[in-house]
Amino acid sequence: MMPREDFVSRFGGVFEHSPFIAERAYDAGHVTEPLTAAGVHAALAAIFRAASPQERLGVLCAHPDLAGRLAISGDLTEDSRKEQSGAGLDRLSPAEHARFTELNSAYVEKFGFPFIIAVKGLGKDDILSAFETRIGNDRDEEFATATAQVERIALLRLASMLPEAQ
Repeated sequence: MMPREDFVSRFGGVFEHSPFIAERAYDAGHVTEPLTAAGVHAALAAIFRAASPQERLGVLCAHPDLAGRLAISGDLTEDSRKEQSGAGLDRLSPAEHARFTELNSAYVEKFGFPFIIAVKGLGKDDILSAFETRIGNDRDEEFATATAQVERIALLRLASMLPEAQ
């Protein structure tokens, strides 16, 4: 079995800036060989779901705004940079950027965490449409949607890191 330190080093960032999830999954014995995207995801997602609401909120808050200040300053994690770039969020017109900034601010003010969506396979118009729809949700519904999106992002990241079971 991979040593704990190596496991946390490799998978601690799958849930954005939240290595405690990988640490707890390893310590609980949820991680089994062979390491596959589905298996590691199941282990990490179980820990994320069992975390306190405050801890899950912390994971949500660790995510950057879409096309936000971290993207502009170049301070996104490598995974987030690739994901946002793949969706075209690094190529917004000034008007599009202004709309994303407006929605980011309104969303965080309403919900207390950033808008989170697994952007792989989506374009900026798809993301903007989802943003405009989801901002109408109530907080409980949006918390559930955002946590599901965090899990989807984690699975997509793991799928790029690990093979599937044979």
